[in-house]
Amino acid sequence: MRGWAVRTVAVTSRPGSKGRARPAATNAKREARRLLRFDGVERAAHWATALLFGILMATALPLYFVQVESLIGRRALVADIHTWCGIALPVPLIISLAGPWGKRMRRDVRRFNLWTTAEIRWLWSLGRERIPKPDKFNPGQKLNALFIAGAIVVMFATGFVLKWFGFFPLTWRTGATFVHDVLALGVFLVVFGHIAFALSHRDALRSMIKGWVTVGWAKRHASAWLEEEEPSDSAEEREPASTVS
Repeated sequence: MRGWAVRTVAVTSRPGSKGRARPAATNAKREARRLLRFDGVERAAHWATALLFGILMATALPLYFVQVESLIGRRALVADIHTWCGIALPVPLIISLAGPWGKRMRRDVRRFNLWTTAEIRWLWSLGRERIPKPDKFNPGQKLNALFIAGAIVVMFATGFVLKWFGFFPLTWRTGATFVHDVLALGVFLVVFGHIAFALSHRDALRSMIKGWVTVGWAKRHASAWLEEEEPSDSAEEREPASTVS
């Protein structure tokens, strides 16, 4: 009607009202809620593999450096520990993937082979390019996982040749020695880099210890994964506040 002023105002309703703005306290409570990132199987496989890698790295030092060997001694025992830990290295991953208990583990492993265009641009830009909707794992974490998986296979194969060399020709033993030594150096660098990043990102480290992250962390660092885990809640977050006349 002419002469009537029509004013549009935003209405804040009670928590849970669909399509309306949430109170700040309710939103803060939601962001603090815990979300499972890694289950017990994934955490056990990670720490068992980390322990074996640690033993392999520690026992490799006296085998490669005479100065370290002179301090420790018992070279034969150190070599045996190194050998059997190397044989056991793939076991935690195989067990965690094999049975029905490994459903989440298998789903996460498939993520390492899925790359978006934004993630590839991130790699080419050396981390300067922003990823609009990050996945559960960022490109650096995916590369780290792929490298470690490949290293386990190659180190196992070359170590087998070096230990039971009588079954293989000399050229195989020479090549296996070179590959094993060079890849060992790469493993040292990657593992120490992985530890440094983990210590500087405490929320991510806690998720591998206790299994959970907050919804707020997932929204900031893994929004695409958050939408998979809680699609209805994520859709509600994207809806604008309604207005009435």
